[in-house]
Amino acid sequence: MRQSAIDEILNRPLSRELLARDLTRMSFTGLDGFPRVLPTGFVWNGKEIVMCTAKNARKLPALRRNPAVALTIDTESHPPKVLLIRGTAELDVVDGIPDEYMQWNGSYEMTLEQRAEWEVGVRALYDGMVRVVVTPTWAKLIDFETTLPTAIEELVRLQAERQNA
Repeated sequence: MRQSAIDEILNRPLSRELLARDLTRMSFTGLDGFPRVLPTGFVWNGKEIVMCTAKNARKLPALRRNPAVALTIDTESHPPKVLLIRGTAELDVVDGIPDEYMQWNGSYEMTLEQRAEWEVGVRALYDGMVRVVVTPTWAKLIDFETTLPTAIEELVRLQAERQNA
């Protein structure tokens, strides 16, 4: 997919709204060859999706072996709004807590006191983390109003052809 097409999709107002959410579902291939889907917090920095995880996370060996990932960011309402992204995970081991981890966790509802306690606990637990960085190489936005899943688009087109025949 051309970068200009990816950029056009990711810059649509609905995509920007979805990219401002807290949670994505990341799929990848596990070491046993079976697919995995994990919910994880993320931050969109305008060109990459950044997720953070513990240095001993079980997904890391699998991502090192096969860094191809797919992400889904969606809503819970009907009709659902869905942003699908594919890319390659780059793993960046860092000392301390990445800014992105503190940023996306900062959107949960906490009092200032709860937030301060949470930050102390996070800093005491982790001596470092791994930033999982995905630059989109493919994207699709589905809103079930102006855009549909490809299979449904095909059925609608075939139905129209039958009606016009």
